[in-house]
Order: sequence, then C-alpha cells, then structure tokens
Amino acid sequence: MTEDVAITEERNGAASTVTVRGEIDVASAPALRNTLHAVCEEGVTSVTVDLRQVTFLDSSALGVLVGALRRCRERDSRFQLVVDSPRLRKIFEITGLNSVFDIVETAP
Repeated sequence: MTEDVAITEERNGAASTVTVRGEIDVASAPALRNTLHAVCEEGVTSVTVDLRQVTFLDSSALGVLVGALRRCRERDSRFQLVVDSPRLRKIFEITGLNSVFDIVETAP
C-alpha cells in the first residue's frame, strides 16, 4: 500500500522551500512535478527541496528532481536537496546524482 504524499511550499523572500512527506513514486511524482514547476516559473532565486520526511522514492521521483534542477538552472536559480536519511543518500550515490545535486543534511 502506498503512503500518501504531502507537499508544502514556504517562501522567504525570493527563496522557496518545498517540503515533501511520504513516498514519492509514479503515483505521487506528478504532484511534486507540478509544485516544483510552478515554483521555478515564479522567479525565485533559490529552491530547497526538503526530503527529510520522505520514506521512499523511485526513478520517477528522481526524474522529477532532475527536471526541476534543469529548469532552475535555466533561470539561474539555486536548487538544493535536504536529505538526512542514509538510505535515500545511497540512492543518489548509486545513481551518480550525488555529484549532480547540491545535497545537504539540514535545511538552511
């Protein structure tokens, strides 16, 4: 059974923090994509995606994050992930995405 995902966004000036809770999979990835797309389009200078409450992510979630990173870079916005779970960090390491993303363990 898939755990419900909750996605919230908070602004602090031109910086946005998107907090995700639950599982990001093929069913919930579109909601995250829509949120990140809207945030990047609104001209923020910094986007932080807080994944500390994420219990699972699959390849569709990784694709959404890569797409958001690309979109932010096109607009000269900073994009970073907050990941404190060794299990999730391992996914980024195995895929080589740890060298693509700016990953930190604590939220700014």
